[in-house]
Amino acid sequence: PCHNKENTMTKLRKLIFIPVLCIIICIIFFLISQPQKAEIISVIYIPKIQDSSNDFWTTLMQGAQMAASEYNINLTIYAPDNESDYEKQNELLLKAAKEKPDVIALSPISNTESNETLEKIKSLYKIPIVLIDSTISSNIQTASVSSDNVEGGKQMGYYALNLIDDSTKIAIVSHVPGASTSIEREKGFRKALGKHQNQIVDVVYSYSDFTTAYNETKALLQRRPDITLIAGLNEYSAVGAGRAIKDLGLTNKVKIIGFDNSIAAVNLLEENVFCAIVIQKPFNMGYLGIETAYKIAKGLKYDTYIDSGCELITLDDMYTDAGQKSLFSFLEQ
Repeated sequence: PCHNKENTMTKLRKLIFIPVLCIIICIIFFLISQPQKAEIISVIYIPKIQDSSNDFWTTLMQGAQMAASEYNINLTIYAPDNESDYEKQNELLLKAAKEKPDVIALSPISNTESNETLEKIKSLYKIPIVLIDSTISSNIQTASVSSDNVEGGKQMGYYALNLIDDSTKIAIVSHVPGASTSIEREKGFRKALGKHQNQIVDVVYSYSDFTTAYNETKALLQRRPDITLIAGLNEYSAVGAGRAIKDLGLTNKVKIIGFDNSIAAVNLLEENVFCAIVIQKPFNMGYLGIETAYKIAKGLKYDTYIDSGCELITLDDMYTDAGQKSLFSFLEQ
């Protein structure tokens, strides 16, 4: 009888164990088969400005936001109201650091004035920094994505050699003093001009404002009516200068080479106010900057510097397939 009882208990245990085991296996399989929620990376991006009237910045933001969507990044954007307000940008940097994102992306207004703030963030908060569009004088950043601005300036200068002789008077309408982009583009322009750089008679600044560029160009041409070539070093500067030349009735008399491919700049090129424009690829710049931030946060391999590219476009080649793809960056995506 005892033996029969033991057999019965053994059979009972087996009857209970097998279904329980099946249930456990089913639960494990169910959990494994469920899609795992991806880790969300937090990035705070501080550009020079958020300006809906500026095609360069709106296109760059579109690229940044697309990368954020594709890589499951929580992207927050803080921006100064003025592209020359480096003090406000530094305040926003400290605000961002206190929120402890995985990465801070920055388009520095000044080549030097944010270095101390960035050093503080690096030492106290240990947050990686990705620079987009512009650089700084000290090597604080983890990575950077930008056009080669010296090369962009050279392209302007080499093209200008076709438009000048030894008597030509040249002026530069730049954007913000101390910004790496203005420094590097002017440097490249002067270098490409060679001996003709001595014919640059004035440099004025728009402070990245269309109206200021317009007024400064008008005043410049009143002071120096002998100027026949102007280099505009960013969208605000070039478009403002182009509008002034057009309104003064000086199209073809004062030649201008612009920078950036906004709709306004393309229109001025079509109207022959601009002889040429050096275009960047802001969509790619924004996308690659945020993609690089993701790679850093995830511990993946990344490039410490990415050249997002620039090229010179004239009226002759703007309607070619290659020219259209370069002018309108969404065609490349």
